Amino acid sequence: MTVPVVDRGGIPVADRPDWRWRSWDERDPGRIPVLIALVLIALVFQALNGAYLSADNLVNLALQASTTGILTLGVVLVLMVGQIDLSVGAVSGVAAAVVTVGFVRAGWPLIVAVLVAVAVGTALGAGYGWMFARLGVPSFVITLSGLMVGVGLQAQVLGPTASVNLPYESGLVRFAQQTFLPPVLSAGLVVAVVLAYTTSRLVDRRRRIAAELSAPSLGATAARIAALAAGLGVPVWYLSRGRGVGAIVAVFIGLVWATDIVLRRTQWGRSVRAIGSSVESARLAGFPVRRVYIAAFMACAGLAALAGVLSAGRFAAANQSTGGADLTLTAIAAAVIGGTSLFGGRGSAWSAVLGVAVIHAISSGLTLLTADGSLRYIVTGVVLALAVTVDAVSRRSRGVPGR
Repeated sequence: MTVPVVDRGGIPVADRPDWRWRSWDERDPGRIPVLIALVLIALVFQALNGAYLSADNLVNLALQASTTGILTLGVVLVLMVGQIDLSVGAVSGVAAAVVTVGFVRAGWPLIVAVLVAVAVGTALGAGYGWMFARLGVPSFVITLSGLMVGVGLQAQVLGPTASVNLPYESGLVRFAQQTFLPPVLSAGLVVAVVLAYTTSRLVDRRRRIAAELSAPSLGATAARIAALAAGLGVPVWYLSRGRGVGAIVAVFIGLVWATDIVLRRTQWGRSVRAIGSSVESARLAGFPVRRVYIAAFMACAGLAALAGVLSAGRFAAANQSTGGADLTLTAIAAAVIGGTSLFGGRGSAWSAVLGVAVIHAISSGLTLLTADGSLRYIVTGVVLALAVTVDAVSRRSRGVPGR
């Protein structure tokens, strides 16, 4: 007998045929305040320093946010299944050490060094997932241990010098620092994404109408398409007035887009949401709970490792300060600020984009104002507290209990 999956309010998902087609602000009500806050942050800092919204500054901001964003994307996946990973910063540091030492000292081909670094991170995530899913060890304890192990591994890999520099002519440094998409290519990618999204929406709408299920109106569909076109097209156009869209920015957005499709269109994505909403209901409904947990931890650590590799390329070096606890806290804060619930079951890949945009917008503005660096932590902490409060109030208004 199959038991229906219910949401946190006890309402069977199957009894809500229109749940997929609610507008994005209804599914994730925390996004509207985040977008408003982002606009206000931009306006305030622009008023204080006229260079804030310049194309050059926004290009730099996008480059800085991309590696943090990739890290945050993995954290989003773990939070969505109701767990946490405190080691993502350390894992990124280990990966940065592996790629630089492997390429510079061991003489590995760059692609081999990159693959080994990402594989090391993914293996650590598999270990977390196995210990949690099979042995029942709390994820907080496992990943806190992983953080300490990662710091030690990073020091061991780097060796006595505790720092390894990458040649500026290496492919990784050129890719992370100097590679920008041509404006024509950037515009072409935006058009391709919008066309693909339009086709997907129209096909899904036709299928739901044929199945006599509720479907969005053509007006609502057109509004979503227009919002996507503006959300991608305007930033790409404006960044092209400077150096353009960086290659690592394109990698980040591509990963977000792919993750969004996986979460919305695959059985694994549905499993993530079901498990985060109610583990017992998901288990009774036949979802592979253990495998999903393991996969989520592996994806999180693998993305953290990729972020570490790209970070090593951006700074042309890896040292003991690469990664670190502050990076972990920043990634978790960004995920929550972007709209991912700490209680699991709610969030999206685009939460990573919103969250890192807010955090790096604050950081960039304070840097331009030559403010004390400690203010970034204070302001980010206040914004995080507000985001968690919005989440808690939203859940209470829907009659959804916390954990």
